[in-house]
Amino acid sequence: MAMPGLAVSGRTGGGVPDPAQWDRAVELIEAAEEIWLACHVSPDGDALGSMLAFAQALRARGKRCAASFGEPFTVPGSLRFLPGQDLLVDPGAVPEAPALMIAFDAAALGRLGSLAPSADRARELIVVDHHASNSGFGTVHLIDPSAAATAVLAEELISRIGVPLTREIALGLYAGLASDTGSFKYGSTTPEVHGMAGRLLAAGVRPDAVGRELWDRAPFGYLQVLGGALGRARFEPDAAGGLGMVWTTISRADRAARDVRYDQLEGVIDQLRRADEAEVAVVCKETDDGRWYVSTRSKGRVDVGRACFELGGGGHRLAAAYTCDCAPQTAIERLRALLTTAPARRDAQ
Repeated sequence: MAMPGLAVSGRTGGGVPDPAQWDRAVELIEAAEEIWLACHVSPDGDALGSMLAFAQALRARGKRCAASFGEPFTVPGSLRFLPGQDLLVDPGAVPEAPALMIAFDAAALGRLGSLAPSADRARELIVVDHHASNSGFGTVHLIDPSAAATAVLAEELISRIGVPLTREIALGLYAGLASDTGSFKYGSTTPEVHGMAGRLLAAGVRPDAVGRELWDRAPFGYLQVLGGALGRARFEPDAAGGLGMVWTTISRADRAARDVRYDQLEGVIDQLRRADEAEVAVVCKETDDGRWYVSTRSKGRVDVGRACFELGGGGHRLAAAYTCDCAPQTAIERLRALLTTAPARRDAQ
């Protein structure tokens, strides 16, 4: 059941739609002279893809709009193929109190980083999201925890404001859908998800080209950093309720030695999680400002989202993360304690 007051998209068959929330969102967009878009910090394919897709839809409607995300204001290398980046502006250009703001893929106000104060003071804030942990911030809620990606809801909103799918809009939506379904490998991949993918392909998206950009490109230095991270990996068979955990670290010094940017590390955890003996995979990555970003993945029997939420982060049951100022060994100790108590589904495959 959806949370009270939250709207659920009907295009992918998830939940019961709330027409009042959709109608209010469309009404605000139609009446707005200027619209500001935001997504969560360190945006992934779903956050940035959904936001840029919608920004282009607004431009097609003749709306004045701009999009941004909190520092560091750097588009990840794997997402630089996305159209619509000419609509991105530095977060410092966002007004202190916009008349209308739309937030994409952010489960809490704090996930907007330096844009959180502007979002909090916005006269109207439409929240487009699919996280079950969404705090309910904002004034209009287009939230569906059963949706495979925020891109699902973005597609619905684009349809409701009367903009047809172009190749450029579809590219952003496809990046979001493919990213949050693990290239259509996760359990969230339903017949409706494939139906949406079909619409996007029909609009001109080439899945081979998108897949190459998202997952199959890396500088040689990345391979060396990956090799070091795998060489440092530790396997703890008793962790995660006896289901096993594998983890590793990547410091700023590791990256600097190979001239690898932080945003180029996204694929490391996908290699680590391949270990048959471990239900949970964790990569601790040191950011440019010296903090540690703890990225987690579960194969289905442990709820990493709940654990990361307890540590100030968020995400989903199978993929979540949090940021801390402590040493990675301390971060792993805290996570390990929570994974022990997280509900496990031993029948999951």
